[in-house]
Amino acid sequence: MASGAIRVGIGGWNYEPWRTTFYPPGLPARRELEYASRQVTMIEINGTFYSTQKPSSFEKWRDETPDDFIFSVKAHRYTTNRKVLADAGESIDFFLGSGVTRLGPKLGPILWQLAPTKRFDPVDLDAFANLLPAQRDGLPLRHVLDVRHPSFETPAFIELLRRHGLAAVITDSPDYPSFANLTTDFVYLRLMQSASECTTGYAPEVLDSWAACSRAWAEGGEPQGVPRIEGDKGADQPQRRDVFMLMINGAKERAPAAAVEVLKRLKSRS
Repeated sequence: MASGAIRVGIGGWNYEPWRTTFYPPGLPARRELEYASRQVTMIEINGTFYSTQKPSSFEKWRDETPDDFIFSVKAHRYTTNRKVLADAGESIDFFLGSGVTRLGPKLGPILWQLAPTKRFDPVDLDAFANLLPAQRDGLPLRHVLDVRHPSFETPAFIELLRRHGLAAVITDSPDYPSFANLTTDFVYLRLMQSASECTTGYAPEVLDSWAACSRAWAEGGEPQGVPRIEGDKGADQPQRRDVFMLMINGAKERAPAAAVEVLKRLKSRS
């Protein structure tokens, strides 16, 4: 069984501290995406959460990056920050029609981040999941839910994900739930514990561990030591899985270094 693809990257590319910790001195801001996309293998576009982007912007980002590069896209907050998710159909359609698919084959998973106060409501969430299309403009779509309330830590949520072919975010944050139960053909990590005092963001042994976890998932296995929801009776058959790992928060100035270090470890074992 061939291994799935492993992508490792960062959230966004315009961040002032990176001009001293990541980007070469004197690099024009207009070339930051060009540079970043040649150091990491994916970027999560976060600006789409706060404002609607132009189709021409997605086209520009697509054209500035290497052929094998991937963007994940964070859905607009109006699609998810609502009391009743079942009412989000119009907002979802507007977001997906805003130009996201102009990324073409570089479009990776779409991240739907729920409000921290949103509790698990199986009926409402099932209705929301039914609104997420499997394809748009001829492109297959992958969807991942970023839930923030502890009420989602239940086997019923995992079963709902598996039924709809959705993923949930795996994180190392102590503030949010994390779900390593396998529910579809990809795994999505948002790692949030990088430390400013560590030049590589994480200690070497932690980076080793995340690299090993990503290899295990890609090869169809399930690594030990990652949090799973107890009582989940379902399980996917062993299969290759694509892995998307973002160094997304914590000491953000160290995120690029952490991503680059994981990629080095993966390359050394390829």
